[in-house]
Amino acid sequence: MNNADAEGIRLQKVLSQAGIASRRAAEDLISRGKVKVNGEVARLGQRVDTDKDVIHVSGKRIVTDVDSVYFAINKPRGIISTMEDDEGRPSLAEFAKGIDQRVFHVGRLDTDSEGLLLLTNDGELANRIMHPAHGLPKVYRAQVSGIMDRNTWNKLLAGVELEDGLAKADKLKIIDEHAGQSLIEITIHEGRKHIVRRLMDEVGHHVSRLVRTEIGPVKLRNLKPGTLRRLTPNEVGELFREVGL
Repeated sequence: MNNADAEGIRLQKVLSQAGIASRRAAEDLISRGKVKVNGEVARLGQRVDTDKDVIHVSGKRIVTDVDSVYFAINKPRGIISTMEDDEGRPSLAEFAKGIDQRVFHVGRLDTDSEGLLLLTNDGELANRIMHPAHGLPKVYRAQVSGIMDRNTWNKLLAGVELEDGLAKADKLKIIDEHAGQSLIEITIHEGRKHIVRRLMDEVGHHVSRLVRTEIGPVKLRNLKPGTLRRLTPNEVGELFREVGL
C-alpha cells in the first residue's frame, strides 16, 4: 500500500463518487461546514477511510461503500416475493438480472399485492428496516368493497383486535368512492403477514387490489411495474437515519 492509500481518499472525491455532488460542488459543501466526518466538521483537503469513517452531509449519512447497492422495484401482481422459487413460479430474480451484485429483498409483499419493494446487499440496513423496533411507516393504496363510514374510519385508527393482536392504521385517506367501492390510502408501520388485508376484512371491507407506494422515505413514484431504479444518495441517507445507522 502506498502512502496515498494509507492516508485515505480526498473527501471531495468520495462525495463525488457517492453521487452527492460534483467535486467542485463538494468542495463548496465542505467550505460551508455542511460536511462532517465522524461527528466533526470536515476541512478542505481532508482524506478519509471509506471503510471506517462515517460521513454526513447536511445531517444525512452518505454511503461510501461502493460494493453496497440499493434499489426500489415495482413488484407486479402474481410475482412471488423471493429471489428464487422451488416450484419455478415467477420471482423477483427476473427483475434483478441486470444487477451485478447478489441482492435480496427487504421484507415482502403478498403474491396478489403490488408495488414497492427494496432490494439490497446491505444486511445491516435490511435487518433494521424489518425490525419492529424501528417501525418504518409503509403507505398502501387499497381498492376495497363498500363505502367506509365514520365509525369504521375511527375504529381503524383506534385499533382492531386480530387473532395475533391489536392492529391499527396510522393514517387514512379516501381517494375515491364509486360504484359501491372505495379507493383508500392507508399508512401502517408494522409488517405482519397480510396485515392490511386482514385489518380491512375485520371491518368488513374486502381488499380487491393492494399497492404499496412508500416505505419510509422511499416512494414508488412513476416506476413502472416490473422495473427497478437505484435509490438516490438522499433516499439511502434518509433510510440510514430513520433506522438509527
